Amino acid sequence: MRTATLTDAHTVEIGDRRRPEPDADELLVQINACGVCATDLHMYTGSLTVDYPMVPGHESAGEVVAVGDDVTDFEAGDRVAINPSVPCNECKACKSGRENLCRDLTSLGGAATHVIDGAFAEYASVPVGNVEAIGDLDYRTAAFAEPLGCCVNGIDQIDLTSGETVVVAGAGTIGLLLVQLLRTCGAGTIVVSEPVEQRRDVALEVGADHVLDPTEQDPTTVVPELVGEVDVAIEAVGIPAVIEQVHSLTGPGGRTLVFGVPPEDATIELSPFDLFFEERELVGTYSLTPDAFARAVTLLRNGRIDVETLVTDEFALEGLEEAFDQMEAREGLKKMVYPHQ
Repeated sequence: MRTATLTDAHTVEIGDRRRPEPDADELLVQINACGVCATDLHMYTGSLTVDYPMVPGHESAGEVVAVGDDVTDFEAGDRVAINPSVPCNECKACKSGRENLCRDLTSLGGAATHVIDGAFAEYASVPVGNVEAIGDLDYRTAAFAEPLGCCVNGIDQIDLTSGETVVVAGAGTIGLLLVQLLRTCGAGTIVVSEPVEQRRDVALEVGADHVLDPTEQDPTTVVPELVGEVDVAIEAVGIPAVIEQVHSLTGPGGRTLVFGVPPEDATIELSPFDLFFEERELVGTYSLTPDAFARAVTLLRNGRIDVETLVTDEFALEGLEEAFDQMEAREGLKKMVYPHQ
């Protein structure tokens, strides 16, 4: 089978290797679509430490072509979305339903304690507990189940109440999925802060009520004039200064969600008195749980989330480096790779 392998920073090699055989509790899945994520880009640039060579790719869907001896719930020909996060199911976090915080987490092509080869390949062996049936949903849409599942897990952290006012900083693919999910979950007013005009336009198209360019307008001035105090602020770019900025917009009882991936050594300033006196919260979200993944698939199968608008570029495996280059230049939105093209 063909794979796109990272052999070093900024180096992708397309090659052939033996097709894997599924273990007793695994499925062999033909990968028909795989989205390119910022995590893949960090692996490509070397800003995220990985052991080269490795096959990235963790936002995928495909067709089951073989099943292990102990598998009874799936058969060849089934169409599935793949959850790349494989928990140990034995630690305290797993037993409490927070598998995303598993201390011994394994990821198929993503970031975790243990990383194994992912889905920028024609086939992948996947534990049977890590797939969800997608019915007749097209593979490109189903490949959004993983990033949407991460958004579902994030929204779970903020206890959103219908009618609340939300600010989202960042309108990349994740920010735009969050906007749609917030609308689906009952947010009242949604404001998006994003410097790229095309992304602001898409944000309005998929559900934002107001957009602003933070390089031209100060959100700390404009947002209060637009909507008053903010109930929920979501930082979806991973910039510490932006976390501080959006957190300052929240009022008493407000919650700030850190969704973007900040540098590991970054720090921010905040007022502990405000947290105490105004019961304001600062919370994080990481990855997804099996439950969040299953709910994401349900949302996609029922047409609650528009992903057609988000896919701007499509590639065969050979185009993965071009996809990375476009992402570094902030060109377009979601890049989709088709390993069998």
